[in-house]
Amino acid sequence: MTQDHTTGPDAAPQTAAPWRPTRTVAVVLAGGTGTRLGLGIPKQLLKIAGKPIIEHTLAVFEAAPEIDEIIVLMAAGHVADAQRIVEKAGFRKVTKVIEGGDTRNATTRIALDAVGAGDCNILFHDAVRPLVSGRIVRECVNALWTYSAVDVAIPSADTIIQVDEDDCITDIPVRSSLRRGQTPQAFRSGTIREAYRRAEGDPDFAATDDCGVVLRYLPGTPIKVIDGSDENIKVTHPVDVHLADKLFQLAAAQAPRLTDHRSYTEELTGRTVVIFGGSYGIGHDLAELARGYGAQVFPFSRSSTGTHVERAADVEAALKTAFEATGRIDHVVVTAGILEKGALVEMDEETMDRVLQVNFVGPVIAARQALPYLQQTKGQLLLYTSSSYTRGRAQYALYSSTKAALVNLTQALADEWAEFGVRVNCVNPERTATPMRTKAFGEEPEHTLLAAETVARASLDVLISDLTGQVIDVRRAPGEVPAQPTPAQADQTAAGAAVGG
Repeated sequence: MTQDHTTGPDAAPQTAAPWRPTRTVAVVLAGGTGTRLGLGIPKQLLKIAGKPIIEHTLAVFEAAPEIDEIIVLMAAGHVADAQRIVEKAGFRKVTKVIEGGDTRNATTRIALDAVGAGDCNILFHDAVRPLVSGRIVRECVNALWTYSAVDVAIPSADTIIQVDEDDCITDIPVRSSLRRGQTPQAFRSGTIREAYRRAEGDPDFAATDDCGVVLRYLPGTPIKVIDGSDENIKVTHPVDVHLADKLFQLAAAQAPRLTDHRSYTEELTGRTVVIFGGSYGIGHDLAELARGYGAQVFPFSRSSTGTHVERAADVEAALKTAFEATGRIDHVVVTAGILEKGALVEMDEETMDRVLQVNFVGPVIAARQALPYLQQTKGQLLLYTSSSYTRGRAQYALYSSTKAALVNLTQALADEWAEFGVRVNCVNPERTATPMRTKAFGEEPEHTLLAAETVARASLDVLISDLTGQVIDVRRAPGEVPAQPTPAQADQTAAGAAVGG
C-alpha cells in the first residue's frame, strides 16, 4: 500500500494514537437503474468510449497504487453482468461483486459489512463517475492520515439560490463558500461505522451522502475537502453520456508514448501490420516507422499494388497475402482517401461515387474483411478522420461528411467488437502536409501544416496502446516545420493514387 504521510499546515489529528490502517478499500457504488437516461439497463453498464462505464471506473482504482481492494455494489439483477466485466477486464483487486440495497444508505451498510472488521481506509465512489483521476484518489487516501473523513468538491461556477414551496427566492448564499460535491468520499472505517450506528437510532434518518451522515451524527468530526475536477462528472442525464464520451476523447488526445527505440521494438517485433493507402503521406511514413521497429508491414494502394480499397476482392486478396506470409495480422490501418473540392451541385456523379466509395465504403469493406484476422490476435483497426468532421465545410461537403461517418463507424465497431477483444480507433490529424493536400490546396506555408511523420508516430502509439473507441487528436507542436511532398509525389497523387491525408 503506497501512501504519502505528508500533511499540510492545517493538519488537525483526530486522535492521539497514530492511524495505522491494515488496507485501503475502494467501494464502487453501482446501484443506479438508469431511469433518468431512459435506458433498459443500469446506466453503469452503458458503453462509453468502447467500454461499459463501470469498467472505466474500476480501471482507475485498479491502477491506483494506493488501493488494495475493490468491492462492487451492483444493482439488483445485474450482479452477473458486473462479474463478467470484472473477469473479462482482468481486474485483480476486485474481491467481491454483491447486490446493493434499495437506498444509498442501505447500500453503504451492506458495503461496511462486506469490508469487515478491522481498521482500514474506505473510499465510496459512484460507478457512474468514470473520469475520476488518480490524483483525486491519491489525495483522498493521503488526507486520511490526518483526517477521519474526506470529501471531494469543486467550486460552484453558478450562483445558488434557495427557494420556498412557491419557487420564490428566500436566500442567495455567498458563492465563494459553496462547493459542488463529487466522489469519492473517504473515511477511516471506525468513523463511518460509528456515524451509521448512531443514525440507526434516528427514525427520521435519510441521506444520500455519506459525509452528510458523519456531519449530522458525528458533528465534532472535521471533514476535509480536497479539490475535485470539472471532468469528474456523474453520468445521470442523457446529455451526460455525450459529455463523458467527448471527455474521454480529450483524455485520449495523446496515446501513451514509449520512451525509447528498444521499447518500441519489443512491442512491435513479430507483429503484422497491413496498411491500405501505404504508398504516400501518413500511410507511407507509418509503414517505415513500424518496419524500423521490427514489424512485418504490408502496404497496399491503388498506385503501387493496384489495390482498390473500395473493392472487396482487392481487400480480401491483400489481407490473405499478409496472413499467408506471416500467419497473423495484428493491425489493419486504412489511411486511403481522396479529397475532391467543389460545390456539391456542380460535382458529376462519377466524382461523387469515387469520393463516397474510397472514403467510406472502402473502410467499411476493410473492417468487415479484417475482423476474422484481428479476432485471432486481439488486434486493432485504425481509421482516419479529418478536423472537418466536426462541421461540414463548403467546397468539400462529401469529404467532410464521409470523415464524420468514420467517427461514428469507429465508435460503433468498438462497441460491437469489444466482445471479441478487437480495438477500433480513429486518428484525427490537423491539416497535414501530404500529397493529397497539396493536390487539393497547392503549396501552403510550411509552418501551418502538421508533418505526416508526426501523425504516423502518433498512429503507432495508438496501435500499441489499449485504447478503443477513441478519436485521437494529433496537433502540430510549436515550431514544427513539416517536409513538403515532392513534386513526384504530388504528380502521382494527381494521377489517381488513394493516399492518406
